[in-house]
Amino acid sequence: MRPYKHPEIAEFVLERVLYALSDSIRLEIVRHLDRVECATCGELDGGRPKSTVSHHFKVLREAGLVRTESNGTTHINTLRSADIEQRFPGLLSAILAQSDKLPARRRKAA
Repeated sequence: MRPYKHPEIAEFVLERVLYALSDSIRLEIVRHLDRVECATCGELDGGRPKSTVSHHFKVLREAGLVRTESNGTTHINTLRSADIEQRFPGLLSAILAQSDKLPARRRKAA
């Protein structure tokens, strides 16, 4: 399997990061990865179809929020919080702090 492409820190675009985090499913994935060191796609799929989960991870990867590494058929995901912090200081921590304050029903996809 080909390795995933991940943007360099200098290639992060604010609009792309904000767009990726504007979706409640992707925000929940990022929130989960912020609490753990790493997680597989299966641990983060929430029972959603594989194609839907793949799309969400692609958006997160292209924004620079997530790094995905393959280990056989398993895909290990980590949050690139230090890289985001370097490019956009305080952004991710502010968004995650605010999302923690939202009622659970507001964080779930419709």
